[in-house]
Order: sequence, then structure tokens, then C-alpha cells
Amino acid sequence: MIRTIIVGTCVSVQGMFERDLGNGQIAVRVGQKTYVGKPVLN
Repeated sequence: MIRTIIVGTCVSVQGMFERDLGNGQIAVRVGQKTYVGKPVLN
């Protein structure tokens, strides 16, 4: 499932959902890199 997250104040990243961190943040994978941030809700 592709998810979008906010990293910092104005940078968003879209990638494959990796895991829920339980603190309101999720991890998404883009290629070999994993990014952590707050999910963008629809």
C-alpha cells in the first residue's frame, strides 16, 4: 500500500508502507531508503 508522510515542516514523501511506529508516525520505503514521519490523512 502506498502512503504519504510529512517529514519536517513542508517535505512530503510517498512510498510503500513499512510499519506503524505506535507514536503517531509511520515508516515508508522508497527504494533502499526508509523514511519516518506523520501520515497524511485523506
